[in-house]
Amino acid sequence: MQVKHLLLIATLAFVTACSSKGDKVDENLSENQLYQQAQEDLNNKSYTNAVNKLKALESRYPFGRYAEQAQLELIYANYKNMEPEAARSAAERFIRLHPQHPNVDYAYYMKGMASFSQDRGLMARFLPLDMTKRDPGAARDSFNEFAQLTSRYPNSRYAPDAKARMVYLRNLLAAYEVHVGHYYLTRHAYVAAANRGRYVVENFQETPAVGDGLAIMVEAYQRLGLNDLADSSLQTLKLNYPDSPSLQDGQFVPREEAEDNRSWLAKATLGLIESDVPPPDQVQTQASKDVIRQYEDAVQALPSELKPENQADEPEEQPEAEEEQPQGRSWWSRLTFGLFD
Repeated sequence: MQVKHLLLIATLAFVTACSSKGDKVDENLSENQLYQQAQEDLNNKSYTNAVNKLKALESRYPFGRYAEQAQLELIYANYKNMEPEAARSAAERFIRLHPQHPNVDYAYYMKGMASFSQDRGLMARFLPLDMTKRDPGAARDSFNEFAQLTSRYPNSRYAPDAKARMVYLRNLLAAYEVHVGHYYLTRHAYVAAANRGRYVVENFQETPAVGDGLAIMVEAYQRLGLNDLADSSLQTLKLNYPDSPSLQDGQFVPREEAEDNRSWLAKATLGLIESDVPPPDQVQTQASKDVIRQYEDAVQALPSELKPENQADEPEEQPEAEEEQPQGRSWWSRLTFGLFD
């Protein structure tokens, strides 16, 4: 980060801390004077003073001519003062008190805007933060609040902007799910990764993240040995997203490298001392172990009359003695490069 950015952040934080309380509101001001001064503070971008005057106006004159307008402008003042929680609270209060107000759609819109900017604080303005990797809670709330506005007031003047922001938020939420799927791949949690990729494909259609979700499914199914599911997902990826970064010359390129299952001794000796590691086709996953266990339990629970007759009485054929195979070289022989065979 550049030094000027640090100095700017420190200066803004200092100024904000010094002016957080704002000016004290004169108790002798009339309703009209309070409202006019609040308007001047808003025009001068003195949002802390505007918030104090609007709160004083609402508390001193709750049934005055400016009471409802002060509640609406309090939402905006809190939002511009970078207090999203206070803005959301003021918007919810206005919606609850005035559900039939002609400007209640503005309260819905500002409620969504407060959640939309909740993760975009002071640091996010100057630091290159990737919003797709942050907690999506506020983005999800904002999407739902904009959806309420567009469904209840489709002809509102704020509906077009809300719909455009919903498209952005949907893409952001889909990209976050892709990041989670990649994290599961790095942790070798392939079942969770496959489920997360399928969730993206099923719930975020028409977003750029669908191709990434299919790529996660292909890689996770390949790691799990589910070749049929991997092939079908790969064909879908090739058909719909031929320019995917996971495809090179029509071939799928896994994001994560295959896990090295050799023992630490084999790795330390560069393979001179090998351990008895079963080949990949003989390695059982927990899922395959569960299937085998369920099969064995089902065989044990099978009634005796349904079992093959004389199964226990027939001796098993003994395999013919195989020709003795020469044993491999010992580890001592490999370590000394055959000098002491």
